[in-house]
Amino acid sequence: MHKFWLIFAQTVTIFLAVLFVVSTLRPELLSWSSRGGMVTVKEAARDGVSKPGSFSDAVQTATPSVVNIFTSKEVKIPPHPLMDDPMFRRFFGDRFESQTRRTASLGSGVIVSPEGYILTNHHVVEAADEIEIALMDGRKAKARIIGSDPETDLAVIKVDMGVLPAMTFGHSDHARVGDMVLAIGNPFGVGQTVTMGIISALGRTHMGISIFENFIQTDAAINPGNSGGALVDTTGNLIGINAAIVSRTGGSLGIGFAIPANIAKQIMEQIIQTGGVTRGWIGVEVQDLTPELAESFKRTSPDGALIAGVLKDGPADRAGMKPGDIVVAVAGKAVADSSVMLNLIAILPPGESAAITVARNQAEKIIKINVGKRPKPAPQDQDQDTLE
Repeated sequence: MHKFWLIFAQTVTIFLAVLFVVSTLRPELLSWSSRGGMVTVKEAARDGVSKPGSFSDAVQTATPSVVNIFTSKEVKIPPHPLMDDPMFRRFFGDRFESQTRRTASLGSGVIVSPEGYILTNHHVVEAADEIEIALMDGRKAKARIIGSDPETDLAVIKVDMGVLPAMTFGHSDHARVGDMVLAIGNPFGVGQTVTMGIISALGRTHMGISIFENFIQTDAAINPGNSGGALVDTTGNLIGINAAIVSRTGGSLGIGFAIPANIAKQIMEQIIQTGGVTRGWIGVEVQDLTPELAESFKRTSPDGALIAGVLKDGPADRAGMKPGDIVVAVAGKAVADSSVMLNLIAILPPGESAAITVARNQAEKIIKINVGKRPKPAPQDQDQDTLE
């Protein structure tokens, strides 16, 4: 009997030892072990490497260079209409006289130089009495306007904060429809935000946003407050300055526009060097050549820009250009429509001669024009047609 109990005790001991080893090293072999108690899960290694499809590296590269812009200005409130009534003035005194109040607005900007130069939209800082910027790290500083260009809706401001993280300019002229892009800014004042989309179109014109238009269209969400922010590629390089949206509600509908970085860079350099932008001008009024007009001029294509008017004693008038001429090339570059002509003439150096090819009486001729300097537009005329 003693021998039997000894064998039983040894067997139980060995069984429990085996059970302990199996439950420790291979618990999944025990069917009842998954019911309640410990749950075995798998976790990815914390290696800090960007995941497939992630743009975190681009975001980390670009976001320190995007700032929030806060502006304020005094607005005059007109007097109450009843102030013209002597009886009303007698009882209420001057409490309804003309007064002023301060209004605030929000926008975004991009640090483009370690010295503190910031690129933004003209409409963000237009007429502002005070401008304050806030960096991603929470630092704030007052900024001053270096110069602006209403005709492209660009402005340059500057802060004195030592060395700042400047964004690298990408090659917007190499951008293609379908490229992935990120929009960075401060929509609705909620704080710095990143949205993703693709380039929907290039070279958008005739949008009525500014005089000189050559927009990148994107479906990356751009909302109020994003104006002046960055449109970057998937490596974090700047390819555009967010400028406007098409919306019926004030929110993003997936149609946003950005000023290409190569254009913004040219404007920025001129503003920093001279405080403004100098453009070529010949003194003509132009319109697009519609298919109907092209047919009336016996042309097979609507390409070109129709001269609708010529300013008397202007550069074009002195060179012999006439209403009814169709501009087909400027300095050897083809003109597709009036917007293309506007841009080509604008880049001509004032004071120099330029060859402009026109179609007149179904024949082409070259007119040499001594280019003038484009007059600065009056503020109220910014959204109206002007003489080119």
